[in-house]
Amino acid sequence: MTLMNVSTQGSVAILTMTTAENRHNPAFAEAFLTSLDEIESNPEHKALVITSSSEKSWSLGIDTDWLMPALKTQKFAEVSGFMYSMDAVFKRLLLFPMPVIAAINGHAFGNGAILSCACDFRFMQSDRGFFCFPEVDLSIPFLPGMLAFIKKAIPDYRFNEMMLTGRRVTAGELATDHVIEQACPDNETLFNTALEFASQFDKKRAIFAEHKKRLHKHIIDTIDIENKPIIDAVQLVV
Repeated sequence: MTLMNVSTQGSVAILTMTTAENRHNPAFAEAFLTSLDEIESNPEHKALVITSSSEKSWSLGIDTDWLMPALKTQKFAEVSGFMYSMDAVFKRLLLFPMPVIAAINGHAFGNGAILSCACDFRFMQSDRGFFCFPEVDLSIPFLPGMLAFIKKAIPDYRFNEMMLTGRRVTAGELATDHVIEQACPDNETLFNTALEFASQFDKKRAIFAEHKKRLHKHIIDTIDIENKPIIDAVQLVV
């Protein structure tokens, strides 16, 4: 099964996640990194839009049907390898040498919501889908690096509430908090709005790369330094 599809509209690369729930597991991380390599290798690309082919979900986060059995059977090397791979995905998005726009056309839960926070901009469909962090109900604590880049996207007061309650938040609420650029009434409007926004960019990659490198240095350091002992010890569930 193909997990990702890359296409181009004008100067904009479109990365479409193509499964029903777009859950994160080793295959997802590998496919995502490969897709980013493909997009970056095309010098005509000036921006990236990430969307989903599903009518219901943008991404439902970590594939617990894979993770929990892997932990139970003590496949710790496989689990830690996956966590490092997802950190690699997050770092690539944070440092990607062009603007990255999440077109959230369905549910973004847990690691899926976190994935959108690693992007530079977010748009969301308002007639379908919620945004939430259910980790408090799953007994899965956030890694320090995740906390660092979530906070670049979500105001502290809103993240505190979402993190501790696990409440499902609407696109309208996220627009009020400036977590997303705009709440769009339907999927077609969402995609067209995100594409139009992405199409306005015509900047050199070098300046994007340097801006992001300097802006997100503390986040990258946190991912590289503070995540490592937790991942190595596989302290992922409490």
